[in-house]
Amino acid sequence: MAHITYITGGARSGKSRKAQALAELLSPSPIYLATAHVWDTDFAQRIQRHKNDRGPQWQTIEEEIELSKHHFLHQTVLLDCVTLWLTNIFHKNNYELSPSLEQAKNEWQKFIQQDFTLIVVSNELGMGLHADSEAGRRFTDLQGWMNQTIAADAQSAILMISGIALKLK
Repeated sequence: MAHITYITGGARSGKSRKAQALAELLSPSPIYLATAHVWDTDFAQRIQRHKNDRGPQWQTIEEEIELSKHHFLHQTVLLDCVTLWLTNIFHKNNYELSPSLEQAKNEWQKFIQQDFTLIVVSNELGMGLHADSEAGRRFTDLQGWMNQTIAADAQSAILMISGIALKLK
């Protein structure tokens, strides 16, 4: 079973920076499991900025949905991020909450059966404004429920606010 550290917070709270520093502390050759789908030019630039932030010791694996098809026995993996992973699942399921949540929970449970160190980055959407569309509200529910699932499975949990880490668990 995976040893999980869950790191959450709002946009630009320092989540990825904290997760990357922790992964580098735990391993001389960590793995970055990227879940992003390149939707547009701006997003491609954001992905490139993240790549530039990592040193040559990092191995990057890109996986939009099927996390469990990768095997990481005894390795340190940074999953960045749950929000983008869920966006991909939500899109694949035509923005329907129930099948998206079922698929995400099933995939998550298969993924964490491995014996490895996992650092998970996720956005805390529940502290912001309510989405103005039905699909947006469904996604917020999906994100919140998966965050609760992941946090429950984690041995430690950190909330990032303005670059400051608050230990939750």
